[in-house]
Formats: sequence, C-alpha cells, structure tokens
Amino acid sequence: MVFDRIRRGIMVRNMESEEGIPTEDYVEVGVSESSSPGRIGISIEKLEEFADTDRVLKEVRGGSLVFLKIKTLKEKDIGELKRSVEKLKRTVLAQNGEVVGVEQDWLILAPEHARVQR
Repeated sequence: MVFDRIRRGIMVRNMESEEGIPTEDYVEVGVSESSSPGRIGISIEKLEEFADTDRVLKEVRGGSLVFLKIKTLKEKDIGELKRSVEKLKRTVLAQNGEVVGVEQDWLILAPEHARVQR
C-alpha cells in the first residue's frame, strides 16, 4: 500500500514520540507549478489551415489561454478561416470560455477560468 502511494507521488510519514508511539500521520503531496492558484498557461499558436483547429482546441481544453494568429489562413482561404473560427467559437463557448478578436489578425481563446477584460 505504501509503495502504491509512493508511485503516485504521495509520501506518508509517521512522526514518533520518544516512546516510539506514532503521534501524527500526514500526507505530503507535490504541487506542480501549473496547478498553483493564480497561474494560467498561455500559448501562442498559428492557424495556417483548418486542420490546426483541433490542435488549438486541445490547448484550450487543457486550460491554456491561447493567442491565435489567423493572418496566414486569412490570406490563404477566407472560407476555411470562417469554418475554423466557427468551430473554435462553438467549442470554446460550449465550455463557458470566451473568444475575443484583437485587431484583424489575432484571436484570444480563453478557457472557463479566465476572463478577458474589455
């Protein structure tokens, strides 16, 4: 049982008094930086073709705030850009996130736990 806990990154320690009687049991859990309160991952991505949409959505589902450059696809194929943006919008809004346009060449995709002040 102890080995199972150690494999999962949890360490159990017994504090013993001078008589050898356990006085306190506690569990130490390592906290990674990405899960600390007040921190959010930020990703900068390019949308060069419709196939890139799934990669971008994976980042948002993972909890990252995504700055998305759409200029390349906009110059290449405006119809494909519209399809991509619609798919991104539907998925992000369904997860209670936000999609915000910045100038003409950038989008900000925010997950549920992040808000964009306007």
